[in-house]
Amino acid sequence: MNVLFAGIAVADYHAALPWYERLFGRAPDMLPHATEAAWHVTEMGWIYLVGDSQRAGKALVTLMVTNLEHVVAELEERGLAPGAIETAPGLYRKAAFTDPEGNTISFGEAIGGES
Repeated sequence: MNVLFAGIAVADYHAALPWYERLFGRAPDMLPHATEAAWHVTEMGWIYLVGDSQRAGKALVTLMVTNLEHVVAELEERGLAPGAIETAPGLYRKAAFTDPEGNTISFGEAIGGES
């Protein structure tokens, strides 16, 4: 495998899209059809939002970053607040953000700064 294309399903695509634009700090990089938007988040990784009421609200996605405080501060400036920052001693720290439909998108940082 050489490319990741991970999906997040929502029941109300048009209501969810602005939340994800704030999360990623920009409009989608690709709009394949009327109820799908995709963001290129790393060299070989994409996350897409799709209207799919059968699967909505169950996604768990974690994006690893090198400076968790910086990412959390940027997201807070865009009006998104995480729950408490979770720490797994010797492994990682993680801040989780939950969209209005219950999907959880987390940003993690490996302890020691490695991602």
